[in-house]
Amino acid sequence: MGYSYVPLKLKNEIQRIKQSCALAARILDSVSKEVEPGVSTSSIALKCEKLISGAGAEPALKGYKGFPSCLCTSVNHVAAHGVPNDYILREGDIITLDLTVGLHGWYGDCAVTLPVGRIPEEKKILIAAAEEATAAGINAAAAGCRMGDIGFAIQSAAESRGFRVLRNFTGHGIGRDIHEDPAVLHIGEPGSGRPVVPGMVFTIEPILTRGIDSVETLADNWTVITKDRMPCAQFEHTIAVTSDKTEVLTIPPVNSQL
Repeated sequence: MGYSYVPLKLKNEIQRIKQSCALAARILDSVSKEVEPGVSTSSIALKCEKLISGAGAEPALKGYKGFPSCLCTSVNHVAAHGVPNDYILREGDIITLDLTVGLHGWYGDCAVTLPVGRIPEEKKILIAAAEEATAAGINAAAAGCRMGDIGFAIQSAAESRGFRVLRNFTGHGIGRDIHEDPAVLHIGEPGSGRPVVPGMVFTIEPILTRGIDSVETLADNWTVITKDRMPCAQFEHTIAVTSDKTEVLTIPPVNSQL
């Protein structure tokens, strides 16, 4: 079976991507502290853009295929691509912040779902399950496995907690471009799919929901919501596969400051 071309990365190129990823993670960590009741999603995005600019980096999402912001802010039943606006966060909401940063021509991508104040127990369980599913995919990713092994690990982790993975969304390769091959499915069968080989750098970013696997796009042509209005949660990391290990690149340096 033939597969599309994947631009494999050399060690020095992975280090460049790692710098972009570390910055993205550091900014996301800082912006996460802005999430609280009474704050608008647009104000969170404004803080994010200031941090990106202050770091001498590129707000990679802003203008990408026409997206109007540097940050996706997806609240409650918004599955993906939430556009920051004047919505005021309320106690009990959950919000996914999704950020891509460019630095010296290389990109890093990460996302996190956060509680807004005190949230219902069901939403706490959803967030925990989403983080566990992403971790399961990362743990399954290694040179010599196949993409189906990664998808199976993610799907199994989600379903063991009673959640579904939204199949419309995949992870992706990243490097000189925001989205590169390979596509990373978050469902799969063991031993199936493209082989994972050293030099691959890609994201793992499953979106979980308790409801049905069906979504629709709002009139802004960006915001994707679940049709049954059930909440979603997502965690995303960029990882690099080498011959001897798989490294999570989107971890902020210890005690880093912006």
